[in-house]
Amino acid sequence: MKVIGIVGSPRMRGNTEYLVNEALTVLKREGFETEMIRLSEKNVAPCEACNACSELMDCKIADDFQEIFEKMEQADGIIVGSPVYYGSASPQVMALLDRAGFVAMKKGRTLERKAGAAIAVARRAGANFTFAQLNYFFYINGMIVPGSTYWNVAYGLGLEDVKKDEEGLQTVRNVAANMAWLLKKIHAA
Repeated sequence: MKVIGIVGSPRMRGNTEYLVNEALTVLKREGFETEMIRLSEKNVAPCEACNACSELMDCKIADDFQEIFEKMEQADGIIVGSPVYYGSASPQVMALLDRAGFVAMKKGRTLERKAGAAIAVARRAGANFTFAQLNYFFYINGMIVPGSTYWNVAYGLGLEDVKKDEEGLQTVRNVAANMAWLLKKIHAA
């Protein structure tokens, strides 16, 4: 089984990447194949509302979206992390999720019944809204969202400041362990 972690930050090796890596480390220990996708290394344009995906069953915009979406379809679980930018998820992650949602629905709900977990990172505020915003993507696509011991948010400004947020780190580790448990139950059924 495979879980991908999507880092929706334009910044390399920042707080979001650190937390997504923490989750993937737990999943790897549980025997899962994992892969991190950094949107900072990709070019994913926003949706143009052209509705071409209705005919193509794909997005007509030629960029890195197709490669990432294929990995999303092949994965059993998807973790999406985003920093909070002006109270909401980063434009980079929303460009991916908006397009992925439309294409998945047009292709027959290809993300349905996968496990999904959101992680939000804030300096101070907006974490709960961003966390909810990312979860909306999972819910509208019929995905299964495991819980944790709190909302999957952590706080920090400078590079890897989230290392100091022990409760945030533990919450991320717990959601990853719950995702591993859930996926093992689903695949055992």
